[in-house]
Amino acid sequence: MKYSILIIFISFLFASDIKNACEVYLSNLYPDNTNIKMHILKLNKHMKKKVENQVKQKFYRDKLYYWNIIKEDTTIAFAFLDNVIGKSMPITFLVVLNINGNIINTNVIKYREAYGGEVSNKGWLRQFESRNKDSSYEINKNIDGISGATISVKSISKGIQKISTLFPLIRNQLE
Repeated sequence: MKYSILIIFISFLFASDIKNACEVYLSNLYPDNTNIKMHILKLNKHMKKKVENQVKQKFYRDKLYYWNIIKEDTTIAFAFLDNVIGKSMPITFLVVLNINGNIINTNVIKYREAYGGEVSNKGWLRQFESRNKDSSYEINKNIDGISGATISVKSISKGIQKISTLFPLIRNQLE
């Protein structure tokens, strides 16, 4: 019983830490009079399967955390938090999209592997900016590979593609 309570408490701390890291990151990205509101989106099974089949990567969970970024009562962007599996551990990342579904920014929130952390590099992540559901995410053609981080590059690239593919399907459900 003691161990169960300890595990729940530690899980809550990590989840809170990641949520806070996302909100600090978004506040720094949008510092001027913006309101950032977090929500949870339960993924529809049919839509989820459609995106997974198209991108060839499964969602980590049946829900996504997302934030509306609001300026003067108008939503100007959405940020989505997701996980992908690296070599053996989850990589937690954030994708910020404008209201048309174009990627504004990406960030690796938590990298847990011993190798391949270069995918957290801002320069490498910048190549996803302006991409959308119709863009190509092919490694070594449209997306730069990173020597020693092949699995992480593939996972993150597919994860970002997954969010940009999902966005037009859920856009009308977002608060």
